[in-house]
Amino acid sequence: MNRTTLSLIAAAAALAAVTGFAAATAPGGDGDSAKAAARLPVERSSLLCPTPSTSDLAETEYTSYTPVSQGSGSSGKAALSPATRELSDSTQDGKSKGKGEADKPVLSPLKPGKPVAGDSSGAESPALVGSADGNLAPGWTVQQTTGVAAGTGRGLLGVNCSAPDTDFWFPGASTAKERSDYIHLTNPDDSAAVVDVQLYGANGAIKSDVGEGIQVQPHSSVPVLLSTLADKPQTNVTLHVTARSGRVAAAVLAADDKLGGDWLPASADPADTVVLPGIPKDATSVRLVAFAPGDNDADLKVQLTSPTGRITPAGHESLHVKSGMTAAVDLGDVTRGEAGSLVLTPTGDSAPVVAALRVVRGKGDDQESGFIPATRSIGARATVADNRAKGSTLSLTAPGAAGTVKVTASAGTEGGTPVTKTYTVKGGTTLSVRPPVPAGLKGAYALTVEEVSGGEVYGSRMLDVPDADNPGVPMFTVQTLPDDRGTVSVPHADQDLSVLQK
Repeated sequence: MNRTTLSLIAAAAALAAVTGFAAATAPGGDGDSAKAAARLPVERSSLLCPTPSTSDLAETEYTSYTPVSQGSGSSGKAALSPATRELSDSTQDGKSKGKGEADKPVLSPLKPGKPVAGDSSGAESPALVGSADGNLAPGWTVQQTTGVAAGTGRGLLGVNCSAPDTDFWFPGASTAKERSDYIHLTNPDDSAAVVDVQLYGANGAIKSDVGEGIQVQPHSSVPVLLSTLADKPQTNVTLHVTARSGRVAAAVLAADDKLGGDWLPASADPADTVVLPGIPKDATSVRLVAFAPGDNDADLKVQLTSPTGRITPAGHESLHVKSGMTAAVDLGDVTRGEAGSLVLTPTGDSAPVVAALRVVRGKGDDQESGFIPATRSIGARATVADNRAKGSTLSLTAPGAAGTVKVTASAGTEGGTPVTKTYTVKGGTTLSVRPPVPAGLKGAYALTVEEVSGGEVYGSRMLDVPDADNPGVPMFTVQTLPDDRGTVSVPHADQDLSVLQK
């Protein structure tokens, strides 16, 4: 056997061991098509939580949960730790120093199906970086909830810790004088990330050199005040975050002098039809902000899916969004005492858009605000953590055909028995319910929602937690329920050495 033949066999064995060869029809074969790809649980997940607050009054709770997934194995590990590492060249005895106390995990989940909780206080709480593998990876969800009793941005600040990526859109941000909006950029990797931050106002792109080439060091987080990127205040802007190199997680912390504050998560990817689910029934003010990132203007039909069907808001039947410009419209108390969701569809030729809602509850000095970005459908499964016995409201909307979902309430962080309930959402409506609560609940729990049959269903969860120091302020936050993408498509693979015999 000559050296060339040995080399080919060795190469074939190595390739098959690492990746496998996709099944193919060899010359003279039977011509059968390759087997269909399988859906398998992901083997590793990453999540990043932004710095909670700069307020000394901030009280933050973290809740982690991984739903049980078939085929994910019998073991796994996960941890959520401070992003800022304590580094030192050496100790006095000359031995390399490992991770310091600052790197002690805030959360260390042990098994799927059991939520765990942690907490922190004050303005010094860092951003967190987490990873999970094995059976703790598919659908891993972490909620960060911060209560701030007073000052600019006081209120309940909630955000789902998110996976790192390279591209984000944030319609609904602001550089107005009464707002203090920061974009938080968190880098989970061992090399620096280089990020560009671009603002778009009502007249298009806002020129600024400050937002170009922002360095985010490894395992660190950088907050950028949006007003420093604009030459003059603008009430409604869209923020585009792109990573030239590396990857980051991104979220906007929006704080208003009078309307409280909350986290503004990224909108779903640009699409010609978008759904913004879960406007509270007692919303006193709703503002829609949209942006068309493509080359074409977007003309959108604006509809509200109420408990009884689709409604077109009087005076706001449509919205014209010019390419590269931010459009905004105040819808007032559009829900009129009934929970609803907003659906934007093209009136003619389609053009992709991103969108978000700013929602205000309360009146006068007792107002609080939150955000609802456009989101993906629930799909195979979606999870939201940190639910309370009396403070959670689940909103489900079926913009097309009717859909049925299964909702599972997990055990509590300190005890309780899971329960499951099924809901059917009529086509073109929004169903708002108090979700099931685990029997004997102690602590916080998670909700997992799965589409069972029918059309697509979109969802969100509102968390309402009264503050003893501000009993008149409706402290709340809304988190959407997109598909957790806990499975991936894996093609069938076989060894096929015939491709090397040429």
